[in-house]
Amino acid sequence: MSGIRTSGDLVARVQMAKGLRIDAAKQYVADKLKISLSDLHDSSVMRDIRNQLNIGETNARPESADALAAKSRIAQILDIEINSVTRFNKMSKI
Repeated sequence: MSGIRTSGDLVARVQMAKGLRIDAAKQYVADKLKISLSDLHDSSVMRDIRNQLNIGETNARPESADALAAKSRIAQILDIEINSVTRFNKMSKI
């Protein structure tokens, strides 16, 4: 897995946020994305999933989410807290 090209960034976020070991974090992400564990490593499958969910991709498209919007979707989909998203949400409520 290599960052945003597949699912490495998602797995790393889950590891840090939930305190899971790598195998458990991979399974957690696969379950949340409703894909098989082997699909996490497949760049073509993950490109389609990332486009579908609009959670960031290597080649930016005009209609794709910016960084904070993608992070917000990732936090919601994976049911984790991301500090920058939390801080932004607090600031926007003021």
